Amino acid sequence: MSGTHDQAPATHAAEAHDAHEGPIKTPKQLIVAVFFAFIIPIAVLVLAANYVSSDVKPAAGSDISDAEAVAARIQPVGSIELKDLSNPAAFRTGEEIFKAQCSACHATGTLGAPKFGDADAWGPRLKTGFDALVHSALKGKGAMPPQGGGDASDFEIARAVVYMANHAGGKLEEPKAPVAAASAASQ
Repeated sequence: MSGTHDQAPATHAAEAHDAHEGPIKTPKQLIVAVFFAFIIPIAVLVLAANYVSSDVKPAAGSDISDAEAVAARIQPVGSIELKDLSNPAAFRTGEEIFKAQCSACHATGTLGAPKFGDADAWGPRLKTGFDALVHSALKGKGAMPPQGGGDASDFEIARAVVYMANHAGGKLEEPKAPVAAASAASQ
């Protein structure tokens, strides 16, 4: 019985020793652990310090300090464009406005817009008259935003309305240029 009793404390001691042993069991594992615990963090700190202390270096082909790029970045948000009202040629034609703005929806009939040249779709609209058509174009109607979402003058929008309506069977007269209308009223 004493043999069994003597073996029990030795087994118990071996189990206790194994329970307190760490993950590093060989010198090679110790070297790897030291490397990852000290060398890698030091390398990361050196790289971070180098990054923080370095000057801003734009990428190749960057125009960060180009005078034109700086001027473009600091330009005013809005601008004013003045048109010469004494020159009717300064205004775009109805066809040009149609191609630039209106054709996006009216060429295909998108969102219920009457298709360009479709007499059946334009017929009821033509019966409302020129003023009603221009008012709808200027203020917007249904899914169409005011002025078709573009940047044309009221006169140019009226020309575009006449262009589209006349290609759908309408017989609307081309509107007078604003200067011509003002001078005719004064005479």
